[in-house]
Amino acid sequence: MSNVLVTGAAGFIGFHLTRRLLRDGHQVVGLDNLNDYYDVSLKEARLSLLNELNGFEFIRGGLESRVVIEELFQNRPFDCVINLAAQAGVRYSLQNPHAYIDSNISGFLNILEGCRHSHIKHLIYASSSSVYGANATIPFSEHHSVDHPVSLYAATKKSNELMAHTYAHLFGIPVTGLRFFTVYGPWGRPDMAYFSFTKAILEGRSIDIFNNGAMRRDFTYIDDIIEGIVRVMGSAPLSNPAWDSQQADPASSSAPYRLYNIGNNRPIELALFIELLEESLGRTAIKNFLPMQPGEVLETYADVTDLADAVGFSPATPIEEGLARFTRWYQEYYR
Repeated sequence: MSNVLVTGAAGFIGFHLTRRLLRDGHQVVGLDNLNDYYDVSLKEARLSLLNELNGFEFIRGGLESRVVIEELFQNRPFDCVINLAAQAGVRYSLQNPHAYIDSNISGFLNILEGCRHSHIKHLIYASSSSVYGANATIPFSEHHSVDHPVSLYAATKKSNELMAHTYAHLFGIPVTGLRFFTVYGPWGRPDMAYFSFTKAILEGRSIDIFNNGAMRRDFTYIDDIIEGIVRVMGSAPLSNPAWDSQQADPASSSAPYRLYNIGNNRPIELALFIELLEESLGRTAIKNFLPMQPGEVLETYADVTDLADAVGFSPATPIEEGLARFTRWYQEYYR
């Protein structure tokens, strides 16, 4: 049993992770600001389920508040911190860029400072497949350079990786970054395509399909994401004695710092994804084809070799099975 801080606990991934940790016997403090980026009632419903479980304490607050974060770390002895709170979304970053700096940059700095002064044994934080940006080498590997982001959201996540490495180097904090690839499943985010597509199809409205459905995504089921995080928790990074500054490997360091992809390692075309969603719902979508949108990439594809080598796990839930679970939940939850 350990004491764990999960930020973004009322969010999609944070909710599932917190529920898993509580069931495994951990004590969890969940932090969330319950902002209105998407339906607050969905966040409150997740939180209601967490409050029914033993060992959970909820604190409402945002990462960008130094007072909230400082008091949080001063008053509670955490063994592990898992930072999932962030302003998400590629397209939203085009309309509201300051939200990304406040939460993803300033907020993450507050978390790093809290870990520094509290001697945290392991900090795990959410990065994103979006950091690969204009990188055209497929599959995406943690050992590739990621210096050309194509959205502000991606740039903030790349910045998180740099900030985390700095604190691992300066203060010896064991830090692991996890690059998530298009996470989907029950209790998901309404701003994600699979969720909004489901809603529109069931309501008989058209869905917007960008780049004529020719994009490919490495859709990763939520249970696989959670299993990966839990396994990484027990594998705090050590410095890599073989790391060579003359041939610097981005995935590790002379500091206690590691990066891992968590993706299904099986990208599929958006057009096929929509076909599978239609089959699962028993409805045909009304399709509105549109050009490629700014900030988007053509393909995401995770190389998960390092994750499998480190913790003996790689995601494997078939898309057909994951979508069936999601659509069952959606129709039950929204009746």
